[in-house]
Amino acid sequence: MTISSYVRDGLTFDVIDSGPVDGDPVVLLHGFPERATCWREVSPILHDAGFRTIAPDQRGYSPGARPRTRLGYRAGELVEDVVALIDEIGRPVHLAGHDWGSAVGWGVAAERPDLVRSWTAMSVPHPVPFARSMKGPQLRKSAYMAFFNIPFLPELVSGRGGRMERMMRGSGWNEEDVERFRQEIVDYGALPGALGWYRALLLAPRVGRVPVPTTMLWSDGDVAIGRSALEGNEDSVTGPYELIELPGVSHWIPTKAPEAAASAILGTIAKAA
Repeated sequence: MTISSYVRDGLTFDVIDSGPVDGDPVVLLHGFPERATCWREVSPILHDAGFRTIAPDQRGYSPGARPRTRLGYRAGELVEDVVALIDEIGRPVHLAGHDWGSAVGWGVAAERPDLVRSWTAMSVPHPVPFARSMKGPQLRKSAYMAFFNIPFLPELVSGRGGRMERMMRGSGWNEEDVERFRQEIVDYGALPGALGWYRALLLAPRVGRVPVPTTMLWSDGDVAIGRSALEGNEDSVTGPYELIELPGVSHWIPTKAPEAAASAILGTIAKAA
């Protein structure tokens, strides 16, 4: 049976469940400011390989799961949302995440390795080396996070031609990407909740080491995450670990390099066989 939604603590999360129903499940976690549709070109490749994909619109993005205070976006809650989805699926999964989805996935893989058969992180490394890198050049790349923490202002400048759109164009988006952002995030009412993840950053607990097979996929055209943020990332994994660097690709790996994203996921899955 496919899943179109699931409920946790009174919140309802929308899900895109596709591919062969009897295939091993792969859970795909989107980042900011995108929804489950960011995996639209990755999922068919995984389906062709025999896998079922389950991609949720996470907390703040699904209309039925939009807490009004930043406490509702604490990292622990985001992790438990994914755990609840895996419980709904009813068996351990292969897990992949991009951007904020990667940050959440690290927590799931570290805290509940019994539910995660393999883990593929895209763009964002484990929170420990990432936090350590903020003492160096990564701090400048992450300056936008301070802007996102200003109450109401990011929402006010998210309109057509506003600062938010200019930031996204500078990160590698084209006009089609911008239009999708307008429709799927701004017009959909998801932006305040999406920003809630940033506004709860200081409430994040420490994340432990990951014991499952792990791949870190990073692109050298990423304006948000520098190479220095990956230094020591392998020390946060006790299982098999591989770092794959994509030349000439922007931050938006699932949409700009879907074949490479799918290949990384399938490669990690193979290590868990």
